[in-house]
Amino acid sequence: MGTMADIILETVDRNSLENILEMPLSGIFSGMEDHSLRALRPEPIHGFHRSFDVDIEGELLEFVDGNSESLEMEANPRVQENSYSELVLLLARWCATAEWRCWDARLFLYVEPLLEREVGSDEFLLPSVWSEFSEAIGRTDRATYSESVVLDWMARREALGETMEPSEDPRILPTMHSHKSLSESLFSLVESASRDGCELLIGRDFLEPTEWHLGGGRISELGRG
Repeated sequence: MGTMADIILETVDRNSLENILEMPLSGIFSGMEDHSLRALRPEPIHGFHRSFDVDIEGELLEFVDGNSESLEMEANPRVQENSYSELVLLLARWCATAEWRCWDARLFLYVEPLLEREVGSDEFLLPSVWSEFSEAIGRTDRATYSESVVLDWMARREALGETMEPSEDPRILPTMHSHKSLSESLFSLVESASRDGCELLIGRDFLEPTEWHLGGGRISELGRG
């Protein structure tokens, strides 16, 4: 059996990220150590979770400590040769304003009704799919989209011969409310990214940092040009 993993979407303030990528690594390290960089972290979107300040600070400090011999501390992150993607991924998460997670085996329920086609699990890591999704939500509203997700889920259950009677399956109503809540929050996240000029950070639990995407490209390619 494969490992259950969440697809992770985060909205990243690209201006904040560009600013921090221009700082020397020593400045980033000291700013994380004394918490002074918290003043430069973008404001979170109300109603969404994102990684706590202290957690990313701890991960960055641990990263620098573990790679101190190979890092150029007086140079900015763009010129680091070793573990570049891991470093930039941590900094991108620092500049995130919101995070949304969904089990990868369930995400098709929220994407396929809007795109009106089947979407493979590996496609959820492609920026092109989320660009298509973003364009599609621009042609509808949150309530209509959420309703289409719930109706599609009901139709799939009925096609499998499963009951939709709460009296026969007590999980029906909680599951329905979960689909409604997750679809509404996904809509809001992607809509806010487009409205606020943020870029989507796209990844998955246990995924190598080099395989994450920000905007239209891989983290490993960010700022290398």
